Amino acid sequence: MCYNCGCEMPDNDMGNPKNITNKTFDEAANASGKKLEEAKKNALDLLEKNLGGKNKNFQTQKSS
Repeated sequence: MCYNCGCEMPDNDMGNPKNITNKTFDEAANASGKKLEEAKKNALDLLEKNLGGKNKNFQTQKSS
């Protein structure tokens, strides 16, 4: 569930299959005919665009 809660356990759905895990990315990559790393990079690129750079600011604040 790491991808949506921040628990840093990317293979644990915490008992809810709707949480985003590595399995989610694997299934999405297979569905689109992409490699796993490419699917994750595409998701990251789109998330960064949607956040409008806010994630970089959040990481800076979190580290402080």
